[in-house]
Amino acid sequence: MRAADTNLLVRLVAQDDTEQVAKTESFVSGGAWISHLVLAEATWVLTKGYRLDASALAQVVEMLLSHQDLVLEDPSTVSAALAAFRARPKLGFADCLILEIARKAGHLPLGTFDRELARLDGAERV
Repeated sequence: MRAADTNLLVRLVAQDDTEQVAKTESFVSGGAWISHLVLAEATWVLTKGYRLDASALAQVVEMLLSHQDLVLEDPSTVSAALAAFRARPKLGFADCLILEIARKAGHLPLGTFDRELARLDGAERV
């Protein structure tokens, strides 16, 4: 299976460049894998560059989880991160994803200076 980078994923979601969207849709039509890193970068770009709020970003991640042509790396971890993000939308999605990746790998607690992240089960304020 092919893999897509951040630029392709952002084009697919933002639909802001007709030519690049068409090329992206053609590339992913046979199936494309999205790594955690690409997903984290894309959510950052969508939040900072496209100014998506937490609710809209959560909808995007949910759509990506059920997209017919995309396969997200470890979708159960992404789903758990999405649930944590929805419960605490002030956190960045990437923070929630980092915590859930650590949880899945059995490497808790996750040390952080982030007060909000430290409130989640499995995180510890340093």
